[in-house]
Amino acid sequence: MKKTYYLFNPGRLVRQDNTLKFIPVNEDGEEEKPRFLPVEGTSDLYIFGSLDANSALYNFLAKNQIMVHFFDFYENYTGSFMPKDYLLAGKMQVEQTLAYAQSEKRLAIARLILEGASYNILKNIRYYNSRGKDLETEIERIENLARQIPESNQIEELMGIEGNIRQVYYIAFDKILNHLQMGGRTRQPPLNEINALISFGNMMCYTTCLKAIHHTQLNPTISFLHEPGSRRYSLALDLAEIFKPILVDRIIFRVINKKEITEKDFSKELNKCLLKEKGRKKFISAYQEKLKETIKHRTLKRNVSYERLVKMECYKLSKHILNIEEYKPFKIWW
Repeated sequence: MKKTYYLFNPGRLVRQDNTLKFIPVNEDGEEEKPRFLPVEGTSDLYIFGSLDANSALYNFLAKNQIMVHFFDFYENYTGSFMPKDYLLAGKMQVEQTLAYAQSEKRLAIARLILEGASYNILKNIRYYNSRGKDLETEIERIENLARQIPESNQIEELMGIEGNIRQVYYIAFDKILNHLQMGGRTRQPPLNEINALISFGNMMCYTTCLKAIHHTQLNPTISFLHEPGSRRYSLALDLAEIFKPILVDRIIFRVINKKEITEKDFSKELNKCLLKEKGRKKFISAYQEKLKETIKHRTLKRNVSYERLVKMECYKLSKHILNIEEYKPFKIWW
């Protein structure tokens, strides 16, 4: 099974025969002992430090279908190197474009995506409510907002509902978390520890969805809930709405309440709070464990990993677009 590799240190990445060689560079600019990454066992790379590479290297990565995701100094996702879409199909491109262009079809898919996201959010809150956290008010408010989804006739209305659900959901964070508090959502830059974790985790979920889309016939630039825009893969944003409560929020609740990540894992500067390298590694480790974790699928009757669930969501959406089978968003049943 192919693995994801995370490069935190600055360095140089080169091809050596049929292997990737990463040469870390220390603070004095001196090269350290190289590390070798097996090409056949690599699915994608996450780059958090400065990387020196040439076009020959990227040609080699593309031929082996290895994606590269880049993050800046402030942990912001800046973009991905995407190999050529090797599974693109003309019929899917046409049908996906038509599904977006026809307002009723687009609206129907957007509603389903938001219904899945709101259901998974409610599942999280109900879990903690059943364990002594007083979240009845938040549950009722989100349920009332979710009832508006089928009645919405415009994408703008759906995005407004999504924003309101998230606002109430984030209020619940401060009741669920035992140690650190969120105190409202702040972005670019995040102002406290919980906001830093949410921003970082959401970017991880986005790239997971983007990776899954790349291995299907879907076009990542044509979305339904979020508006397609230049220089972004907006379909990954759509799918991330469904999986953020599962892959990101549940990890945040766990690592904070069990003190696996503490204030010591963050760096606070003027008007921003960022994860230190040690904190990033802790979160990534928990995230990778979550992706590999399996559940017994009710339809397939076998164990399926969370990472596989994301790819299956792409297949379900593909079948809906091709009028093969009606799309039903993933909803937690446990």
